[in-house]
Amino acid sequence: MTADIRPGDFVRLDDVAAELGVSVTPVREALLTLRGEGMVDLEPHRGYRVGPLDRVDVDDLFWLQGEIAVRLALRTAAAVTPADLDELQWWIRQLRAAVEAGDEQRVMEAEFEFHRAHNVIAGGTKLAWFLLAATRYTPARLYATDPEWGNTAVDSHERLVDAYRRGDVDEAVTQTRRQFTDGAARLTHHLEWSGIWTAPASDRTQV
Repeated sequence: MTADIRPGDFVRLDDVAAELGVSVTPVREALLTLRGEGMVDLEPHRGYRVGPLDRVDVDDLFWLQGEIAVRLALRTAAAVTPADLDELQWWIRQLRAAVEAGDEQRVMEAEFEFHRAHNVIAGGTKLAWFLLAATRYTPARLYATDPEWGNTAVDSHERLVDAYRRGDVDEAVTQTRRQFTDGAARLTHHLEWSGIWTAPASDRTQV
């Protein structure tokens, strides 16, 4: 969802397979899955075309993620231990170091592991799986290469863990929602700047 391939573009199986270094078979299987999820359409004798995507779709996607994440945060607030908080803090330190180093791979890994550890504390593996499924369409690399996003994520995670330490459930919910409203705003801005939607030229300033 980075606008590298735009709504209406055809997806060439050979090109995608070559770029990923795989055969066309897993690419075809992935496109079948995406078709079932409404992300691509199959046109007879022509192939797969990227489906439509608008601002409402982006808002809905992040709203869904946020609602699931808030439920997990409430469970974490009720179950978290000092040892759990120490682990979360450790991953925040890893994330901060990766952001400062500009290492996008480490940023993605630390961010993933922070949320994985958080959701393990919450329990409810099915709910955590639904959240993971919903985040598949968010462009992790886009965020990982944005130092401003990285600093915001570190700050939000710090405030979240501090809220857990103090037993401030309202603040925990606020910081959880903040992560997803910020993510939605950044992605929307990026897509507008890329020209995927019609937007005033004055709005097309790079994030």
